[in-house]
Amino acid sequence: MKRADYISWDEYFMGVAKLAGMRSKDPSTQVGSCIVSRAHKILSIGYNGLPAGCSDDEFPWERAADDELQTKYPYVTHSELNAILNYRGGSLENTTLYVSLFPCNECAKAIIQAGIKEVIYGSDKYAGTPSNVASKKLFDAAGVIYTPYEATGRKIELEL
Repeated sequence: MKRADYISWDEYFMGVAKLAGMRSKDPSTQVGSCIVSRAHKILSIGYNGLPAGCSDDEFPWERAADDELQTKYPYVTHSELNAILNYRGGSLENTTLYVSLFPCNECAKAIIQAGIKEVIYGSDKYAGTPSNVASKKLFDAAGVIYTPYEATGRKIELEL
C-alpha cells in the first residue's frame, strides 16, 4: 500500500518557491517564485536579488534613505521577473506561478505578458496598497486567476 501522507503538488511547488526565496541576500524581504507547467513540471525558479553581474556587496540593501539611490529599490529584481527571465525554454503560456508574496504591479504586467494564467501566492502583506490594488485590477482584466495558498486547502510552513 502506498504512503498516504505525501505532499500535494501545491505544497511541493510552494515549498520550492519558499526555498528559492531563502537564496535572497535581502535582509528584510526574501521572496521566491516557481513557474510550473500544466503537466506539473518546474519550468523556472527565481528569487529577489540584484541582476547578474552586479555585486551584492556594492549595492545598498536599505529600505529607506534620504536619497532613493541609497535604497535597494532601484536595483533589486523581483523574484517573479527573475523566474520569467530565467526561463530559456520558449513560451510560458498557460503556466502557474507560485510565489511567496503577492506580486507588485510591475511584476503583474510581466506575468500577464508572459502568458502565465494562474498565480498562487503566500503572503498578501501589502493588500490595499496602490501597487497591490493595481496588480489585482490588471490580473482581473487579463483573466489571470490569483489564489491565496491557504485557499488551496494545503498548508506548508518551510522552516529550514
